[in-house]
Amino acid sequence: MTFGITPPLTASPPSSATSAARLGRMLEPSEWAAAGIPVLSNAREVVTGLHDRHLPGPSTAVVAVLDPGERVTASASFVLRTDAPDGWEFRNALLAQLRRVTPHDLRLRAPVRTAVLLYCRDGEPLWTEADGAWMWGLRDACTLHGLRCGPYITLTRDGWQVFGEGPGGRRPYIGSRPERPRLSGPAQRPPSPSGRHDGGVTTGAPRRSGGGSAEAHRRTAAR
Repeated sequence: MTFGITPPLTASPPSSATSAARLGRMLEPSEWAAAGIPVLSNAREVVTGLHDRHLPGPSTAVVAVLDPGERVTASASFVLRTDAPDGWEFRNALLAQLRRVTPHDLRLRAPVRTAVLLYCRDGEPLWTEADGAWMWGLRDACTLHGLRCGPYITLTRDGWQVFGEGPGGRRPYIGSRPERPRLSGPAQRPPSPSGRHDGGVTTGAPRRSGGGSAEAHRRTAAR
């Protein structure tokens, strides 16, 4: 369901200028709260639906696109590990996933669909520099794909938390079992010759599950 993106081992140590630029590509909680991010009417349904679909583990990001009725029309999960979180790198990874699973809305005068990000990590549910970099990356990726920037949500072993608007809960959490049976889909492709799996992708017309949340009706694996 996921694939890894690992920085090259030969990368040179960052300079002070590079570090300063990297720190500039992240958003503080106050900046995120002031950005006018839309509030989900039922955040728990969205979080539970994405968790049940992708079963994300630590260092996994799940990006999803919601229609105006907050139904999930497309989603993708991927793993990106880095010792120095950089919003530019996160932006590029999110944009690549969005381009794989859904067409852009750049021709529209105003965005009608919303992208949300569920990031799974170890540690406390408090804000970290990595969270700030993901926020910056999500906002920029949405702009470049013609989407409205939606909530940033963390999933830890303590539960889930929506940054900026307050809602959270103890379930789901990293390692928890799905609350509903996972949707059926094609068997996972075998590993590529490089040993790296393709990302977990959900696309297609939405449908309602037993709990009332909407999810895509089929899963495809795309390179």
